Amino acid sequence: MTQERWLNTVVLLGLFLIPAWAYATDEPFIITLATKVAIFALAGVGLNIALGLGGLVSLGHAAFFGIGGYAMGILASHAQNYTPLMNAPFLIDGTNSMPIIWLVAIIASGLAALAIGAICLRTSGVYFIMITLAFGQMLYYFAISWPTYGGEDGLSIYVRNSFPGLNTLDPIQFFAIAFIILLLALLGSATLAKSQFGLTLNAARQSAIRVETTGISTYRVRLIAFTISGMVTGLAGSLFADLNRFVSPTMLSWHTSGEIMMFVILGGVARLSGPVVGAALFITLEHFLGGISIYWHVFLGAILLCIVLFAPGGLIGMITGREKAHD
Repeated sequence: MTQERWLNTVVLLGLFLIPAWAYATDEPFIITLATKVAIFALAGVGLNIALGLGGLVSLGHAAFFGIGGYAMGILASHAQNYTPLMNAPFLIDGTNSMPIIWLVAIIASGLAALAIGAICLRTSGVYFIMITLAFGQMLYYFAISWPTYGGEDGLSIYVRNSFPGLNTLDPIQFFAIAFIILLLALLGSATLAKSQFGLTLNAARQSAIRVETTGISTYRVRLIAFTISGMVTGLAGSLFADLNRFVSPTMLSWHTSGEIMMFVILGGVARLSGPVVGAALFITLEHFLGGISIYWHVFLGAILLCIVLFAPGGLIGMITGREKAHD
């Protein structure tokens, strides 16, 4: 087992043991923080598929994060108000079932990623970055002007959604759900990276022209990766909204896109556990420095600057001594 694999194991084991210790010492707030780390890391895993494997620098992934959140909020709000989502021609009710909500969030964010990616991937470089940002902001302002579901005030959900056989109001059980989903996403990401599709995507990132000469459409490969990326990020948004029992247009803002990208860069682009490390660092700084000053982002910015300048492989690369992830 390589040094980086050992480090991945230690990172995930630490994310598991900290809430376990908090549960044993009756510290539910620490469990909630660990749950946020797992959910944010899941969003980072989604972006890392597009950014790390495909080299697609997207500043609009908050769109998929927010779509997943609103999928949860809309379905749960109709369930708690006992009002149908649609009356005619088909009667569709809301639901409090997590598996159904996750499925809807994945499908909705995946369709959005497919549509947005189909347009954005016709551009490249800075144009791709700006057009993804534009789509994200379009959805953000749409959510603000959507009074049916709270507008800029957001939408509150008074009852935590349910999962068969579990008490989702128990912080440790909700953490277990988020942690298991994160593990599955990491496993899927690792499998994807080693698959023929992942190798093709990585090759397209390095030299799209060479891949095109073999008869493979880099546009199609990147579109599939972008869609998968959006689906994973949308699932994270659904979990985040369920954790807070609240969804708002903030989930769709460019600030959220920047934070998701920050998780990936801090931990290490294309590193398997990079998003986990980045999300953990972000939540830790927010918790300890946020209570000291409202300008705690200054310290985060300084750390990010140092990583970009002196450790382009992120914290994972700095610890392992390798600037680039293994292909």
